[in-house]
Amino acid sequence: MTQTHSPWTNADIPPLQGRTALITGTGGLGFETALALAQAGATVVIAGRSPIKGAAAVAEIERRVPHASVSFELMNLASLGSVERCADRLKQSLDAVDLLINNAAVMTPPDRCTTADGFELQLGTNHLGHFAFTAHLLPLLMNSGQARVVSLSSVAARDARIHFDDLQFQRSYQPMAAYGQSKLACLMFALEMQRLSEELGWGIRSVAAHPGISRTELLINGAGRWSLAGMVRRFAWFLFQPAAQGALPTLYAATASEARGGGYYGPDRLSETRGHPAPARTPEAALEAAARRRLWAESEWITGACFPSAKVQPTGTARSWLATAVAGSQTIPASLQ
Repeated sequence: MTQTHSPWTNADIPPLQGRTALITGTGGLGFETALALAQAGATVVIAGRSPIKGAAAVAEIERRVPHASVSFELMNLASLGSVERCADRLKQSLDAVDLLINNAAVMTPPDRCTTADGFELQLGTNHLGHFAFTAHLLPLLMNSGQARVVSLSSVAARDARIHFDDLQFQRSYQPMAAYGQSKLACLMFALEMQRLSEELGWGIRSVAAHPGISRTELLINGAGRWSLAGMVRRFAWFLFQPAAQGALPTLYAATASEARGGGYYGPDRLSETRGHPAPARTPEAALEAAARRRLWAESEWITGACFPSAKVQPTGTARSWLATAVAGSQTIPASLQ
């Protein structure tokens, strides 16, 4: 992907005064995204699970951007209850959300862990938590009239697949395979949301992005940190691009007029691992319409988070079904197959 024009940078972000941006994640890519949007004049809300890290992020942005409008909201993506409570507070305090950046993630815990609701941690945090958060915030996004939702995928999605037969990796947990699945799911969510927005008239532009390989806590603290690969990540940090550079595709997807709904953007050099924003190669698995629809339906069913006019309408039994599904058979109702 060789660019023939000047590389896109933060300087190309248009003025964002009067617009509200909501970013998940307090450090790394999330912080750099929030900082750049605040510098462009947006009212910024950072949602994360650590009040200490949230306060530190807010203080640092205020230090760098005089008169910035930035605040922190407590939310743990690994808890559907926490996600819903945060969304409810935001619906009380905001009239609209113009930019939603689904950024926060966990990466390759060496042992299988679960969320508060029993999901495999990476799928539950990276995809299902954001899926539910977006569903709860849809009224605020529709109130904007020109909202964008940016969902972060990863180069790890390239060779991944959705394990519909073992979505929670109960039978054989493989850290990188589970991470790849979660990030492929984020990309599929973005593409399917754009289709539904066009079909159902939501008026929301859904875009996907990935940061290449960037120096963040996710990379440094990934599984196998004392293996050869882990030592390279930790001590050869200069091989990876800074987090501010890795945030550029997200910022492009969120603000550039050229970023199209249903588009996917990443760095333009070295097999999309570093560089400036450009169209990214979409994995074949993400282009399978039937798989995207099935993933959407199953995500609605097991989270109990419902999008308006969607075909599957979760009932009060959805959450109770989850306890059985993640503990054993994972049998999906016939209507979702």
